[in-house]
Amino acid sequence: MESMLNKLKSTVTKVTADLTSSVMGNPVTREFEVGRHIASGGPGTCWRIYDGIKKSTKQEVAVFVFEKRMIDKYQKFEKDQIVDSLKRGVQQLTRLRHPRLLTVQHPLEESRDCLAFCTEPVFASLANVLGQCENLPYPLPSEIKDYKLYDVEMKYGLLQISEGLSFLHSGVKMVHGNLCPENIILNKSGSWKIMGFDFSISSTNPSDAEPKYTCKEWEPNFPPLCLPNPEYLAPEYILSVSCDSASDMYSLGVVMHAIFNEGKPVFKVNKHDIFKSFSRQLDQLTTMNPALLNKIPEEVRTHAKMLLSVTPNVRPDADQMTKIPFFDDVGATTLQYFDSLFQRDNLQKSQFYKGLPKVLPKLPKRVVIYRILPALTSEFVNPDMVPFVLPNVLLIAEECTKEEYIRLVLPDLSPVFKQQEPVQASNMILLIFLQKMDLLLTKTPADDIKNSVLPMVYRALEAPSVQIQELCLNIIPTFANLIDYPSMKNALIPRVKSACLKTSSLAVRVNSLVCLGKILEYLDKWFVIDEILPFLQQIPSREPAVLMGILGIYKCTFSHKKLGIPKEHLATKILPHLVSLSIDNNLNLNQFNSFMVVIRDMLSRMETEHKTKLEQLHLMQEQHKTINISNPGNQSEEVKNSSGNQIDDIFGSAGVNGKENGSASTSSQPNRMSLTLEEKQRLAKEQEQAAKLRSQQPLAPQAIKSASTTNTKTKDLTSSLLNNMTSLNSLALANTPRPAPVQGSTISAFPSPNPIMGPMGVQVSNGFNQPIGFQTGVMGMGMRPSGPGLYSGMATTTSTPNFGALNQGTNKAPDMSALDSLFTPSQPKVVLNQMGPKATPGTNTPWLNQFGSAQNTQTQIGMGSMPSGFGVQANPFFSPQNFSQPAAAPSLNQSGIKHSASTNNDLKDLFG
Repeated sequence: MESMLNKLKSTVTKVTADLTSSVMGNPVTREFEVGRHIASGGPGTCWRIYDGIKKSTKQEVAVFVFEKRMIDKYQKFEKDQIVDSLKRGVQQLTRLRHPRLLTVQHPLEESRDCLAFCTEPVFASLANVLGQCENLPYPLPSEIKDYKLYDVEMKYGLLQISEGLSFLHSGVKMVHGNLCPENIILNKSGSWKIMGFDFSISSTNPSDAEPKYTCKEWEPNFPPLCLPNPEYLAPEYILSVSCDSASDMYSLGVVMHAIFNEGKPVFKVNKHDIFKSFSRQLDQLTTMNPALLNKIPEEVRTHAKMLLSVTPNVRPDADQMTKIPFFDDVGATTLQYFDSLFQRDNLQKSQFYKGLPKVLPKLPKRVVIYRILPALTSEFVNPDMVPFVLPNVLLIAEECTKEEYIRLVLPDLSPVFKQQEPVQASNMILLIFLQKMDLLLTKTPADDIKNSVLPMVYRALEAPSVQIQELCLNIIPTFANLIDYPSMKNALIPRVKSACLKTSSLAVRVNSLVCLGKILEYLDKWFVIDEILPFLQQIPSREPAVLMGILGIYKCTFSHKKLGIPKEHLATKILPHLVSLSIDNNLNLNQFNSFMVVIRDMLSRMETEHKTKLEQLHLMQEQHKTINISNPGNQSEEVKNSSGNQIDDIFGSAGVNGKENGSASTSSQPNRMSLTLEEKQRLAKEQEQAAKLRSQQPLAPQAIKSASTTNTKTKDLTSSLLNNMTSLNSLALANTPRPAPVQGSTISAFPSPNPIMGPMGVQVSNGFNQPIGFQTGVMGMGMRPSGPGLYSGMATTTSTPNFGALNQGTNKAPDMSALDSLFTPSQPKVVLNQMGPKATPGTNTPWLNQFGSAQNTQTQIGMGSMPSGFGVQANPFFSPQNFSQPAAAPSLNQSGIKHSASTNNDLKDLFG
């Protein structure tokens, strides 16, 4: 099976190639381009029909080709008979001109291989439509295979054939002689045309009222192409060798039967015994069985029976057939009217086109598109008829697919979009297009919309006619959703605004505002705020309708979910404008109330939004304060912790009161919500100083020069102070073991009970709750009260260490010679590191005994806690520049130290 298909395909390919080469040699190809094979027709469907285009005008045509190799099986004289018969038929057709006859565009041309001529565009022959597939392309075109004749097409087709026969019989005095489906051609618009005049017979006395026709005797030995189709031939043609116009009417009756019976004629004829077949047919026609015509519609069944009568005089003539009630169908009448439009004046045409929309829905789509539409679009060349034709064209376009619309409708509509003359017709055209704008924007390609459709809308908005402007503004909102946003934003909206501002018509101005209000939902929020709302304040008129239109736009924008108006615009622009409009004297009470309702709504929303914003801000502030109270100074605490860690690295990691790393008691000072600017500056300065200390080199041990080398006379304040302090009986140190002083530091620490030592200084305790300690720096030393941990909470303490001396040179070795005189001058001078006596546990040192007993005296030198009188600035040992402060002496009473008047005098001498 597959091999047979392949063989068939190869044969078809070879035939197509040979046919193409044969056609190329025909003179008809000089002016026409031959396309694809589409159908077949003529006697025995021997003519192949091709698509074609005229080279000069690009006009569509049909090319009929007869290839001579099809008759190679015949003798030469038979070939000549066939060719002569075909030539005669084409030549006869070329001479005849009538709407019901196939129109020849180019006469017959003969070449060595073929005959060819050109006609109007053709769809197929009636024989192809009824299922006769001889000489058709392979595979069968789907257009022909799926084609089905509608009732209106069959009715109007038979009417057209009857009209064509009427022309031949009455006008030309000619009998066709071979009327059959092969010689009936359906053109591209669906009209039925007659061809195949190979066996036509002209009257011998055309001028007489009763024409006479001479018939040739049937020659059974002739090739079939030299004889008419016997199945559609009248009995008298064979049996009595006579014919007249009634013979063609019998053929029409058989064609009618074939149309309603799937292409089958009334009788099948045995071509080998034609005379016997016709004799039997004659008997059957005399006693016709009613069942023979069952498939023919009842309203024409009687006329069909008369057409098939044995007696020619009983058959209706062609003119009578055109007037039977069967052809009074609305669809057939409509199609018939289209065929005679060229005979009508404009008034008759306009009346017909006005009633056409009622008929179009009753007709099949294919008939409307391919039969009526071309007739309608041909009227576009008449500007006065366009307003009457255009509604019908757009009605047909609604039933078309987008592809059909682009291919069949749009090319003819494009010139109409730009038509501006005459003015009255142009205004009507604009109105019709605007009413069908949704159709145009839906099916028209984007480029054609921008180039043809929207410019027409813009022209309508700018038209001098107030009526056109008003109608355009009313229609625009119905298709606004189909307009692309850039075109609406940049072209449509500016023209609507211009029409509102420039017009002197109240109706146009109000309709402009209504139009804008209806298309707000297709715009974005900021375009409305920036372009539409400011435009409202430019409108000069104060008529109530205009004011209510302005109010309507404000209300739509305010209440729309997607748009909305920010409270800033409400407060600064919208409300002032609305309030000023609300008190216009032209407004009545109801209109004023409408303004006040909108104004109150705006005020209410503005109040609500702003109040909500302020409440949220207040809540955020309260939450921030709560966080600061529950976790005081997160940021400042982090800074303090980091700075405390840095200072711990510098001054030592020893704890306070015997606890490690910040386990000291918490300060009772209340936490602050946030640092002030001064505190932040002080904190930054302390961090900077701590960083500098960390980057400096550690101090190296250095021996202090002997005091005997100095020649300056110095008052021995230390000796006097020690003598006076011995009078304090209550200040005796506890007999507790004391460790040896730390060696290797610049200043040695005094022995103390329960000491805690660090890398840069030593804290000593005299038995009280608070330790006594020294703290040394690079160039200066100081004493301060203890706080909550070693320098933790630096920003909240009442006094700060004096780092002023640190800014002085860091590379210079410290000179301690000036301090030597402060210690026992009567004894030999020693280095500070060697001052501590090698006391045994339980031995009291004279220095500590002068400050009271271990049970009630507490002193801390360095970073620990001590009375306020011994602050950094009041320390005579570590801040010599502050000796003149008088507040240091009374503070001794606060620490529980008893002293006499002589002691006060000595202290006065000490502090200068």
